[in-house]
Amino acid sequence: MLKKITLIFLASLSCSFVFDPLYAGDSLRIPDIETYMQIGSASEPYISPDGKTVYFTTWLTGVTQLYRVDREGGWPYQLTFFKDGIDFYLLSPDCNRAIIGASVGGSEQAQFYLVETTTGSMTQLTDVKEANFGSPEWSPDGSMIAFRSNEVNGRDFYIYVMDVETREKKPVVEKEGYHFVGDWSVDGRYILIYHLVSNTNYNLYLLDIKDQKLTLLTSHKGDVIYNYAYFTPDAKSIYMITNYKHERMRLARLDIANKKIDFIIEKEANWDIEELNLSQDGRFLAWIVNEEGYARMKLYDLDAKKYITPPTLGGIVRSSTFSDNGIVCFSFSSPSKTADIWVWDWHNKKLNKITHSTYAGIDPATFVEPELIRYKSFDGLDIPAFLYLPSDYKGGKIPFIINVHGGPEAQFRPGFIRHFQYLIKNGYGILAPNIRGSRGYGKHYMNLDNYKKRLDSVKDIEYAARWLIKSGYTDSTMLAIKGGSYGGYMTLAALTTYPTLFAAGIDEVGIANFVTFLENTKPYRRALRESEYGPLKDKKFLTEISPLTHADNIEAPLLIIHGENDSRVPVSEARQIAEVIKNKGGIVDTLIFPDEGHGVGKLSNRLKVYRRMVDFFDKYIKK
Repeated sequence: MLKKITLIFLASLSCSFVFDPLYAGDSLRIPDIETYMQIGSASEPYISPDGKTVYFTTWLTGVTQLYRVDREGGWPYQLTFFKDGIDFYLLSPDCNRAIIGASVGGSEQAQFYLVETTTGSMTQLTDVKEANFGSPEWSPDGSMIAFRSNEVNGRDFYIYVMDVETREKKPVVEKEGYHFVGDWSVDGRYILIYHLVSNTNYNLYLLDIKDQKLTLLTSHKGDVIYNYAYFTPDAKSIYMITNYKHERMRLARLDIANKKIDFIIEKEANWDIEELNLSQDGRFLAWIVNEEGYARMKLYDLDAKKYITPPTLGGIVRSSTFSDNGIVCFSFSSPSKTADIWVWDWHNKKLNKITHSTYAGIDPATFVEPELIRYKSFDGLDIPAFLYLPSDYKGGKIPFIINVHGGPEAQFRPGFIRHFQYLIKNGYGILAPNIRGSRGYGKHYMNLDNYKKRLDSVKDIEYAARWLIKSGYTDSTMLAIKGGSYGGYMTLAALTTYPTLFAAGIDEVGIANFVTFLENTKPYRRALRESEYGPLKDKKFLTEISPLTHADNIEAPLLIIHGENDSRVPVSEARQIAEVIKNKGGIVDTLIFPDEGHGVGKLSNRLKVYRRMVDFFDKYIKK
């Protein structure tokens, strides 16, 4: 398998034609799911200060690894070779070294490694098996990193500083709760520290390294998010995005001396800003605007006080980074284009695609773009959803799948989704709703499913199904539901609450019992999850909304997918619900991986998942 993938990768880079037996003969046949899974992607870009080198990640070897490539072209150089891939990376200011975070078997217990970006030589920096290390940030001189770790008690994330040469580290923030590092000031004196009260409520602190004084910068009431915070070069102000006193995430500047927040440049009142980046010299700002799930980039010259017109790209732009002269590197994908890395040299009006991911011999012209629709829920609330129909759809009832995203404070985004395109090509329709509780539609919408309102979001799924049926797209004998994580919970909740509405369901790493979930999830996650689902002390309510309580209602066949090493939703959630269904004589199948965690990361395992998924849907909803 590795040899086959490598050959495809080489062909894509050299732009040569590769004969594909799938297209031999007089007629085309649809490629199988394995071929779709081998469509490549490249993401998480970073451009060097001199603009000559681009770094990125891709999983074409089977797991995610780090690569570098010359901006002007050439052969990508693989820098990491971890068996289970990497979780994240961060380049030093001069890009000569990188901090790599890597865990084993999807456990998310990431350890730090120091990699030389010229040769790829590597040194392990941490080795605390039960600890989670993350959010590294380099000091301006590249001699130290600040980071978070829960090595003391497994629950609280303290902030540490480490000398990367000696590997000596010391704690600089020892407070209860979930903390992570934001930015390090150019003069090396200050570090920005986030404290997560919940997934929708942050605080931002200023740490003075000299005297280790910690100062709260963002006193507020209620739920407020502060994110993507960057020091100005003089360390007197901070650029960031926040929904402080606003419904939407907006671009702001915080004056450190008086802690005043001003909203700047453009209000973007109708949309959330979801990413921000400040160039190293403090001259350029780039941010991403989330418009109905699509994402467009804006660039602003702070010195000249003017916008720089970006290229027109209809899809999802992510992860913008700057060279010293303001050249921008970013990733881009769309429903019909896999993710690749691009460089925009606005000085010379040049937009270049740096990576050329393989489509595994499949013609991209066959990929389908969704339609954004809205349907009314039980209380009249408009629910946005993306409707995918086969390109040859002429009307009538077809097998349909409702896909529910995780989170719940997440959002379905119309990027490139391989198995969607396979299913659509094989005659399936897909509806991907952003039910209440999803981000991207304002603070009020995101809070509509909190705690006691949990089942309101389940009703949104019922009304999605009834909209499809009423619109003539399908009926209950051809309708399935699937989702991962919180989407897995929604799948189980829909099957127990509306047992005759669906003909099949797939639950991937979903919650079956909120009580055991909160008891067994990693300690550092519990408080964040209780703020969303309800406190563990309210066991009566948590038990009532748990699918396990009502599992006897399930009539539809169910496929359950999980990883043994899941630190978020323990695999016991899968086993509980599977056992109850089996004992009552229901149809349930399980696919549990010993080398995966919260989701399936390895290509070999993804192939197993999607083969099983396709067989399952073909058996139970395809007439």
